[in-house]
Amino acid sequence: MRRLILKMSISLDGFVAGPNGEGDWMVPSRDEGGREWVGETLAQAGLHLMGRKSFFSMAGYWPTAGDALAVHMNEIPKAVFTRQDALDVSSAGSGNWPQAEVIRGDLVAEVNRLKQQPGKYILAQGGVEFAQHLAAAGLIDEYRLVVHPVALGSGQALFARLPKPLHLQLRSSTVFRSGAMAQVFRPA
Repeated sequence: MRRLILKMSISLDGFVAGPNGEGDWMVPSRDEGGREWVGETLAQAGLHLMGRKSFFSMAGYWPTAGDALAVHMNEIPKAVFTRQDALDVSSAGSGNWPQAEVIRGDLVAEVNRLKQQPGKYILAQGGVEFAQHLAAAGLIDEYRLVVHPVALGSGQALFARLPKPLHLQLRSSTVFRSGAMAQVFRPA
């Protein structure tokens, strides 16, 4: 059975986006070590899983991006979750973005269906609301969080929808020169 891994950036005070969805607070603490760590995470994934908003945002950027991460982002198959009755991905970027699998069914049932398929792990990254629903449903097998050395004071919290406390075990921690830290957790 494939695992579902969530990779997200998070502030010291637990926010994955500013109050209006801002993500510019991450930029000052990005460095080459962090990019390599993210690249390794991407390279080992067999499927990118995301919500509709993140899908179209990424599809508009990655096909023309000129960095090493773009190769992984563009080559790995994608599945996009949506609550819309009709979603056309045929005009989304280039490469394999227009061939993304569109999923409209029950989140828990559909993620479990994807986990049953053979292949490398499933990587969810981005989309605050989508990630919140995955966490609340207990679908995430591993959290790969890049903790940036910044406190936002307010914003959108990853764990805001949990129905009960989620106990995690720290599996590894990597500190980057910028002060950001990659922490890998699994449910206890």
